[in-house]
Amino acid sequence: MRPSRIVILVPFLLGLLIGASPARIAGSAAPETPSRLSGEEFWRLSESISEPDGTFRSDNLLSNEMVFSRMLPDLLAATRPGGVYLGVGPEQNFTYISVLKSRIAFITDIRRENLHVLLMYKALFELSRDRADFISRLFTKPRPAGLSAASSISDILNAYWLVPTSDEAAYTANLQAIQQQLTKKDALPLPATDLAGIEEAYRAFYWYGPAMNYSASLSRTSLSSIGSAATYRDLMTQTDANGQFLTYLGSEEKFAYVKDLETRNLIVPLVGNFSGPKAIRGIGAYLKSRSAIVSAFYVSTVEPYLKRAGTFEAFCANVATLPMDDASVFIRPGNINNLQASGFAVAPPAAATPRIGTYQIGVIVPMKTGCN
Repeated sequence: MRPSRIVILVPFLLGLLIGASPARIAGSAAPETPSRLSGEEFWRLSESISEPDGTFRSDNLLSNEMVFSRMLPDLLAATRPGGVYLGVGPEQNFTYISVLKSRIAFITDIRRENLHVLLMYKALFELSRDRADFISRLFTKPRPAGLSAASSISDILNAYWLVPTSDEAAYTANLQAIQQQLTKKDALPLPATDLAGIEEAYRAFYWYGPAMNYSASLSRTSLSSIGSAATYRDLMTQTDANGQFLTYLGSEEKFAYVKDLETRNLIVPLVGNFSGPKAIRGIGAYLKSRSAIVSAFYVSTVEPYLKRAGTFEAFCANVATLPMDDASVFIRPGNINNLQASGFAVAPPAAATPRIGTYQIGVIVPMKTGCN
C-alpha cells in the first residue's frame, strides 16, 4: 500500500469507525474532548485505531527511568495544563498525566501485552480507595496497619516490603475482582485472549512483588535473575531536590487524579507502531475532529529503534498529522549515549545521582521542530 493512500484513507475511515459528529458535518463548532466515555465507546475507540500486535525485546512490565527530578521541572515550564497526553509503555505515563492534569490520554505500544498491563492498572485504580489499597491489590499483599492518606509513598512501600505475599486464593480473588470490574462494571467486551493476557500480567506482579524491575518477565524465572536495576519501590519514591515525591503515587491528590480519569475511561490504551500506518494518525484524526491539541507526547526511547529500523521518517510523517501548537512538546528520557547520538546537547547527571536507573536524564523538545 502506498504511503499517499494511507494519508488520505486513514482519517476518513477512522471518522466512520469512531463516529463523526453530525454537528461538525453540518458546519457547527466541533465538540471538545469527551468528559467521559462509555465502556463501549472506550473499547471501540481503542480497537478501531489499534494496529496488529508486534514484538519488542523485553516484556517491559515496568519502566527503568529515574528521570522525574530532571524532567518534570522543564516539562511544567514548557507546557500548559489540561491538554491531551500521548505516551508509550507502562506506569511512567501516570506520573506525566497527573502532573500535566491531562484531560484525555492515549498510550500506544507495539505490544498488546502493554494494553493488558494498562487494563490491569485501570481496574486496580477503579477498585482502590487510596494508594495503600492500590499497592495491596497490585502485589496481593495484606494492608499493614497504620497506613493512611497522610502516609508518604516511601512509608507505604517500606511497610509493604516487609509483608509476605498472600496465598493463591487471595490472588485468585483479586484477579476475579479485576475481571469483574472490566467486564461487568466497565462493560468492556474483552475477548478471552485479552482476559488471559491481563491474568498473565497480574500474575507477574504477584510473582515478583515490589522488588520487580524492568527485567521482570512474563515467563517468570526467578527474582534473582532480574539483576539490580531500579525496583518498583525505587521508581515510585523518586523525589525532587527538596525531598518532595514526584510520581503518581507521591500523593493522594495525584493518585486520585489518575483514578478519576480511569473511572471515566479517558486513559485509552492502543496497540500500534509509532511508524505504523494507523495508530498515531488515528489519534490525530480523532483529536482534530474535536479541536483538541496534543500538549505532550512521551516517546520514551522508541526513536532510536525507529532510526535503526529505517522507519523514523514515517514516524515524523505520522507526528505531522497530530494537532499541535507552539507549546506542544516531546518528552524524551534517555542516557548520554542515545541522546547525543540523536543530536541533543545534554549534560550528564550529577555525580551524586544514584546509578539505579538505566535512564536518568532527558530533554523536553517542541513537537513542531523536534522530529529530527
